[in-house]
Amino acid sequence: MGHDWIIDVLTDLKTFAVANDLDALAAKLDDTQLVAQAEIGSHGKGIDRGLLGTSAATGRRDRTIGVRRSS
Repeated sequence: MGHDWIIDVLTDLKTFAVANDLDALAAKLDDTQLVAQAEIGSHGKGIDRGLLGTSAATGRRDRTIGVRRSS
């Protein structure tokens, strides 16, 4: 089974967010969907790493600028 199903899930979540006036969430889901599409595409082309490389750290942080968020 491929990873394309996640795009459908993200689309459903965005539809829910828009219908319920959750604009910030809808915008984040747009960003998330782009990341998911790029990573899925990179795996389809035989590349063995995601957008953040093989040494990407796990955990909750803003990977765009590399700053940890406080909860």
